[in-house]
Amino acid sequence: MVDMLVRLYALPDGEPLRSALAEQGVQVRMCRPFEMNAVAAWIGSTFSTRWVSEFTVAMAHQPTGCIIATRNHEVVGFACYDATARGFIGPMGVDPALRMGGVGKALLVTALEQMRALGYGYAVIGGVGPQDFYARTVGATVIENSSPGIYADILPEPARIQTADGQQPSR
Repeated sequence: MVDMLVRLYALPDGEPLRSALAEQGVQVRMCRPFEMNAVAAWIGSTFSTRWVSEFTVAMAHQPTGCIIATRNHEVVGFACYDATARGFIGPMGVDPALRMGGVGKALLVTALEQMRALGYGYAVIGGVGPQDFYARTVGATVIENSSPGIYADILPEPARIQTADGQQPSR
């Protein structure tokens, strides 16, 4: 998967995106440190332990480097930045039931706005999956010869341990 580059000085305005979602009961905001365990559990159960690792790094920043979307006091999406590398955005994910409804777009633009506020002129989206989404939403362009990029020689994800009843063991 290739990397893509985003010009942070040419972003769409995120406020209308967040306002439209708020009317539907979805809040897009910075993740707070005391929410870290709840968000990490959601990321791990919805996506992967690798993404939990990156989220944990993003949360170690001050201010935190993660934007979340919530509905009815539950996480429905997240977008991290400055996790795998400085100037990188990702990982990012939305609850499968809410995809195509604007949550991903609002998370992406809001996270990129935060990066711009920190002084970045550009952001790298590493190991892109949906290239069309990023190109259409924020004008991202493919970085030639960027695959596998920073994600070369990646360790395998650890096997999930389950109890006899199929549940994750408590720690």
